[in-house]
Amino acid sequence: MKAKRFLSVFFLLALLVNLAALPAAAAEVPEDPEIQAKAALLMDANTGEVVYAKNEHQELYPASLTKIMTSLLVLEAVDSGQLSLNQEITASSTISSLPSDGSTANIQVGERMTVEQLLYCMMVVSANEACVILAEAVSGSVDAFVDAMNTKAAELGCKNTHFVNPIGLHDSQHYTSAWDLYLITREAMTHSDFMRICDTGDITLPATNLSEARSLHSTNYLISVWRSRGYRNSDAHGIKTGSTDEAGHCLVSSASKGSLSFISVLLGCDRLTLEDGEIRTMSFYETNRLFQWAFDNFSYQTILTSDEILKEVSVSLSKIDHVTVHPAKDVKVLLPNGLAPEDLERTITLKSDPVEAPIAVGDKLGTIDLSYDGQVYASVDLLALNDVEASRLLTFWRDVKLFFDKTAVKVCGIVLAVLAAALILWKLIFGRRRYRYGRSVSGSRRRGYRGRRR
Repeated sequence: MKAKRFLSVFFLLALLVNLAALPAAAAEVPEDPEIQAKAALLMDANTGEVVYAKNEHQELYPASLTKIMTSLLVLEAVDSGQLSLNQEITASSTISSLPSDGSTANIQVGERMTVEQLLYCMMVVSANEACVILAEAVSGSVDAFVDAMNTKAAELGCKNTHFVNPIGLHDSQHYTSAWDLYLITREAMTHSDFMRICDTGDITLPATNLSEARSLHSTNYLISVWRSRGYRNSDAHGIKTGSTDEAGHCLVSSASKGSLSFISVLLGCDRLTLEDGEIRTMSFYETNRLFQWAFDNFSYQTILTSDEILKEVSVSLSKIDHVTVHPAKDVKVLLPNGLAPEDLERTITLKSDPVEAPIAVGDKLGTIDLSYDGQVYASVDLLALNDVEASRLLTFWRDVKLFFDKTAVKVCGIVLAVLAAALILWKLIFGRRRYRYGRSVSGSRRRGYRGRRR
């Protein structure tokens, strides 16, 4: 009986030792989705963090994704009061010079449509003539509008963008990048009318002076099944398609599910014919796959709280030898589901160590970076948790030391020391000479004159 108990205890201890010896499970990060596109970018719409990137800064042709910038400038003109959404504009003869094989809403010269209707034509069916009409309304001419497009791109921080027209017609000098398109789209999304219009799958516009009512069906297969089925995504919202022979198939889109929200940009996708005869437009297919990959593999996690005590920082010039620091705010970030907050590496950088008193509550004393495998997920200020008063005596001696550490003071000290040494040397040399000279003269006089004796 005792032997059985002994064996049971022995095997239990052996099992516990083996379990303790097992290495800790490594954090898991999702595999690369290997998106088939010349360039691809997926951004967290809530935080502006990169979720996935491939050649995001490469200069590529945007095709009709250009119209995102065109829409942005029109909506800015509306917000400034230069235009209004219900303002009617008459189509000029400029539209008659556009290529006949481009995207169109069949707007005619002399036709009157509102700014809002033209925006629907431009963003839903990608009508080229709507771009020209709106460009002239905003800037007076297409050329002036293009100048405004490039100026706005520079203001938004676009480094690899240059526009030649407001449409996206191919030109070797008309290019952008996935990253720059994200910057432009993010700015456009700050206008509520932008998403309302570009997220429209189907709409009927009223009759005009030269046309009966128009039924518009989006070129974006993620939000409309009128042109093609199989790509519809109930989580997707907008934004814009584009395609030319040179640009390939391009798509900017957004998607939201629960607390998650993403913006995607895909450039240079192909249209493939599969073995079963299915024609697959990869811009839509890969965007759906990218969204699904993100929804399946990422979630928001709190990695810092403002009440967390992170470090005691040494303090000088005070009777108190340290001050406690804490994060400036709660931090919740998008992390891979297989990555826990405790897996993140914490790197604290102090402004100085030790820090000099006086210190007030809330003073910024440094930062903390949280990263994993080289990717920084958050950078947060570190604030003082308590006041620390300075010692008058220690501060006085500090000031004295600083005074004598100044270069000018040091130079003056050296000059004075040299002058003092020179004075002492002068006295030693010339003082002795005068002394010797005086003694020899007076001595000779005493020896040479003895007076006359009588």
